[in-house]
Amino acid sequence: MLKKGSKLYSILTGTCPKCMNESMYVDKNPLHLGSVLKMNEHCSHCGLKYQIEPSFFYGAMYVSYGLNVGVGIATFIVSYLIFKSSIQTSFIAIIATLIILFPIVLRWSRNIYINMFVSYDPKI
Repeated sequence: MLKKGSKLYSILTGTCPKCMNESMYVDKNPLHLGSVLKMNEHCSHCGLKYQIEPSFFYGAMYVSYGLNVGVGIATFIVSYLIFKSSIQTSFIAIIATLIILFPIVLRWSRNIYINMFVSYDPKI
């Protein structure tokens, strides 16, 4: 399903968007909260500098906002419409889901953001 060379592969695996051979993160596990945002400076395979410009990943906050809104809406639909929970229970479910998925959404937002600007190069 996920083939090397697709943006979705790079986004979901957290690999370098240019060569897709190495993880962008020092620790591949997003659940290690102490190192969730620690990134390598360069890709050791292709040499891509991940921090393209100073404060580059501040733009990922907007992507994170959109992802969190999507997760919140999906949680509400599942909780309220499918499980027929009360409004109060649905909002508690939204908050719990957002807290649990926080580190994953942080990484995905960075992965999506850098993939907006860097494309895969099969020649590398």
